[in-house]
Amino acid sequence: MKKIMLAAFMMLLLYPVAYTYGFSSKGEDCSKCHTLTKDEAATLLKDIIPNGKILDVRMTQLKALWEVDVETQGRKMPVYVDFSKKYLVSGTLIDIKGKKNLTEERLSEINRVDASKIPLKDALVMGSKDARDKVIVFTDPDCPYCAKLHDEIKKVIMERKDIAFFIKMFPLPSHKGAFEKSKVIVCEKSLSLLDDAFAKKQLPKANCKTTAIDDNIKLAKKLGITGTPAMVMPDGRVVSGYRDANVLKNLIDRK
Repeated sequence: MKKIMLAAFMMLLLYPVAYTYGFSSKGEDCSKCHTLTKDEAATLLKDIIPNGKILDVRMTQLKALWEVDVETQGRKMPVYVDFSKKYLVSGTLIDIKGKKNLTEERLSEINRVDASKIPLKDALVMGSKDARDKVIVFTDPDCPYCAKLHDEIKKVIMERKDIAFFIKMFPLPSHKGAFEKSKVIVCEKSLSLLDDAFAKKQLPKANCKTTAIDDNIKLAKKLGITGTPAMVMPDGRVVSGYRDANVLKNLIDRK
């Protein structure tokens, strides 16, 4: 049963759908509803997230839920417990007025990485390599949202000379042929070939031997990156998915 509950919980974390679990409770006394310790959270969640480590507990902006940061299976994520301590909410918390995905923002905060330790020798550079703010982008030549993000990156570097993007090729196994395309792009260190790939043009064969693509795949796994596009901000926040130029600039400036 515990394995089934954990599997269901992990599936819910992959999709932006809210779901509520009930905890057993013998009484309705809520005199302690507005305090939740890490030990209490661990007790509440032990059957739903076996072996989960409680990292932090804090009140959400909703003022009716506690945010509990949990680490399980090498991944850190926020879940929510209501003030009665009877329900766990697994899903996405949205600030409607502010148009912010609070859950996604928290995910990027608690899963920060050390951007300075990410090797950039194989990366293609968009913008000045000496720019103050460096963003590392994991991209796939057959990913349509990567292509859209690529166009927005061009807009950013046209407007901001203090921002540069370091493109690391990360072909997904579901995209047949993406590995070979990534290899030739890295061999030639060619942004124009990446443009051609996004335009669905035929690419030449790779003319070099390199382990860069395999290394990038291993690195992405280590960083918890499973899809494209994915960006590592200068401060180590990992941001997944397409963003337009204005949102990109705001994300980079928010340190």
